[in-house]
Amino acid sequence: MSAFVTSDLHLDHAKILTFTTPDGSPLRPYSCLAEMQQDLEERWNAKVHKRDTVYCLGDIAFSNTGLRMMDRFNGRKILIAGNHDRLSARLYLQYFADIRGAYFRDSLIFTHVPVHPKSLVGHYCGNVHGHLHAHLVHTDDGQVDRRFFNACLERNDFSPVPLELIKDFFQDRGRQEANI
Repeated sequence: MSAFVTSDLHLDHAKILTFTTPDGSPLRPYSCLAEMQQDLEERWNAKVHKRDTVYCLGDIAFSNTGLRMMDRFNGRKILIAGNHDRLSARLYLQYFADIRGAYFRDSLIFTHVPVHPKSLVGHYCGNVHGHLHAHLVHTDDGQVDRRFFNACLERNDFSPVPLELIKDFFQDRGRQEANI
């Protein structure tokens, strides 16, 4: 059994196909909603097995129809609710084992929206988040802030990321800081 993290599926959200990245390219490289949803399901199920756990960091579906698609996605799913997860909790609990506002594990904070950098003190070395799609969190001087890992589909080949890779990301950051 393995654990994975992903964010911002936006199932049944046709308008997401019109969004662009800062350079003007399409945010999602799909010609239609059906193509996007089929590809996301195939990529997910190619990585995630029935007994794996997937932490979904919000913005799963924009309708009951989109939410029902989650039945076709492998794994035991935990929802960390996002700003677009507005359906009844009763509906989400048909597809998700639990719903949370945040999740704390392995010195990491899992949220939909990135936390304030001052929250990353003491027990917490990093924030795994969604919401930003293709964007990254930056420091005041314009550098990418390595205390944050963007789990959005657009940053991760449109598929869930193994939790072990995310933990490695933060361990590598710690090693780099120790060498400075």
